[in-house]
Amino acid sequence: MKKNKVAFQGELGAYSHIAINQLFENPEIKTCATFEETFKVAFENEDYKIVIPLENSLAGRVADIHYLLPKYKLQIHAEHFQKVEHNLLARENTKLEDIKYVRSHSQAIGQCQKIIMENKYKTIISADTAGSAKELSDGKDNSIAAIASKLSAKIYNLKILKENIEDEKGNVTRFLIMGKNVQQPEYEKGKKYITTCIFRLKSEPAALYKSLGGFATNQVNMTKLESFSVKNTFAQTNFYLDFEGHLEEKSVQNAMEELGFHTESLDILGVYEASKFRQN
Repeated sequence: MKKNKVAFQGELGAYSHIAINQLFENPEIKTCATFEETFKVAFENEDYKIVIPLENSLAGRVADIHYLLPKYKLQIHAEHFQKVEHNLLARENTKLEDIKYVRSHSQAIGQCQKIIMENKYKTIISADTAGSAKELSDGKDNSIAAIASKLSAKIYNLKILKENIEDEKGNVTRFLIMGKNVQQPEYEKGKKYITTCIFRLKSEPAALYKSLGGFATNQVNMTKLESFSVKNTFAQTNFYLDFEGHLEEKSVQNAMEELGFHTESLDILGVYEASKFRQN
């Protein structure tokens, strides 16, 4: 049986790695230093899929992703919602009272302010959570702890000083599973679908208002609409849009036709089954 080849940004033990383990059985995994490198893997090799974090329920959108989506125009195969549970990790023989510093990604540190402030820990910013665990394992300083996943603790032989240290429960990251030349699923009545597109409006008054009118008149529910500037200019804006429905549905076709009248460019990034998490 052919193995699934999957790439992600970060070190082994990252939350992207956890998501991959839940999505694929015994995958062949490739780690990448940057998101751009990750996108390039799938762009240059059709055998690879990539698992990319798009947004977090507490911290908002993940930097750079919105600019890479239109640049590489990979197709979305599926979505996945991953619960994020942060843990305080340390080297063996380290006690909680030994800790003076915590190392992690800036978002993880921002999500664990309560324990940091209560203990007056000084913070060290790392490129990612699992990377901070790897750096801790490679070092010899018992005054430093890392904020990362339980999988990171297992991979890098670290012990867990405290579990679930995030300030708020319900911390969830939405991931996109993407690849090149991914075929969209055929429409099946009774199933729920998400369609994702990126568009740029014509420069005309009330363009956004007029472009979205078709979604209202055809009762197509938008679940996400976000703007981001076109690089090197403040004069134009791209929009990322998620909505419920499949391109084979007449209501969606009508809404997309109306949207097309008011756009300079319109790229469909994918049609895929809505995650069951959306029903929660």
